[in-house]
Amino acid sequence: MASAAEQLASNFSLKAFSKADNLKKRLWFTLFALIVYRVGTFLPLPGVDAAVMNEIATSNSSGILGIFDKFTGGALGRMTIFALGVMPYISASIIIQLMTAVSPHLEAIKKEGESGRKKLNQYTRYLTVALATVQSWGILTGLVSMPGTPVTNPNVLFMVSGIVSLTGGTLFLMWLGEQITSRGVGNGISLIIFAGIVANLPSAIKKTLELGYTRVISPFFIAVILFLLLAAIVFIVFMERAQRRVHIQYPKRQVGMKMTGGESSHLPMKLNISGVIPPIFAGSLLGVPITIAQFAGQADEGGILSTILLYMGQGKPLYVTTYIALIVFFAFFYTAVVFNPTETAENLKKSGAIVPGYRPGKNTAEHLDFIVTRLTVVGAAYLAAICVLPEILITKYSIPFYLGGTSLLIVVSVGIDTITQVQTHLLAHQYEGLIRRSKGLKKNKKKDR
Repeated sequence: MASAAEQLASNFSLKAFSKADNLKKRLWFTLFALIVYRVGTFLPLPGVDAAVMNEIATSNSSGILGIFDKFTGGALGRMTIFALGVMPYISASIIIQLMTAVSPHLEAIKKEGESGRKKLNQYTRYLTVALATVQSWGILTGLVSMPGTPVTNPNVLFMVSGIVSLTGGTLFLMWLGEQITSRGVGNGISLIIFAGIVANLPSAIKKTLELGYTRVISPFFIAVILFLLLAAIVFIVFMERAQRRVHIQYPKRQVGMKMTGGESSHLPMKLNISGVIPPIFAGSLLGVPITIAQFAGQADEGGILSTILLYMGQGKPLYVTTYIALIVFFAFFYTAVVFNPTETAENLKKSGAIVPGYRPGKNTAEHLDFIVTRLTVVGAAYLAAICVLPEILITKYSIPFYLGGTSLLIVVSVGIDTITQVQTHLLAHQYEGLIRRSKGLKKNKKKDR
């Protein structure tokens, strides 16, 4: 007789998907929510000249403005109500996570379970409001004060309405992301960023292919670039799925006349534990001096701002070196925040599990810390290579391709997570079907008796 796993594998088909009504409802809800998000990225902020703003965004595309514009699907470049996107919420989430590692009060709240998680989520929302308010004020102030401002009527009413609109847009996207997570498929916030990046891909690919059609760039060279892009996607999938499995053994116990336990399992540890957080932090931090220098224009000719712009331009040796150093730093820092070897070793000790060859407690924690350190070295090198090499190629050969290293990481990682969740929902539906059939067989046997 085939096992339950074999039955699930044989039934994992389009026919099984067509019967999963709950999964289809979740997918339709997710699609509808993303359409609402995309419509909002075209609702303009009152009082801003869209044409002038587009020119400013184009001239500052290599700074932090260009980075955020990618994540918002062009909403920042058009200065719409979703111009801030979900970046304030992501920043607030990361800050709260970092604070739980240094604040005993927040660490105690985190250990309270579900109630503690709700409290931390509420703190994250409050911090999101504060960050969105400050960022919207900073953006609007910069727009009003810059030469050739795109603001048609800079006054107090414009500032107040603009801050309220931008902050409200971020809060709406935060709520929309939470609804996708609970009622749809995948992580809502990640899918919103994913949709923003992917939305401009068709036009970017079209512009790249037009360069080959007009012979500005050799068609063979464009084919090579597309092949390298495909190879990078395959490499990212491999690295994101890679795991180091730590063997775990549960001791045998005698219960009455029977021996129980003795099972062996493993502790999966991702190669890239920190995810896409290091490139996002590094790119944002590194873009600050470049953006300041670009907004200052040539008024500081020969001064410190123009010097920064000269040596810290995108693709320059100092820019690349600093970018790599920041990625490595944030990779180690964030890994230390999200994975605690001592806490993991204590949890294994409480459950009676041991890592063969290492005593429970301190020795196990040191062994796990050694493994995490080696994994983080490889993960940081992988992140640096994926994020830096495409930027060098784009800068050196002036290829107007939309996907940089960070964007490529986000698109592939979110795609993998979403597909995994779809498969999980489908498997859960099939398990429910098997359980219902088994109960039906039992009832029929009782009736026959």
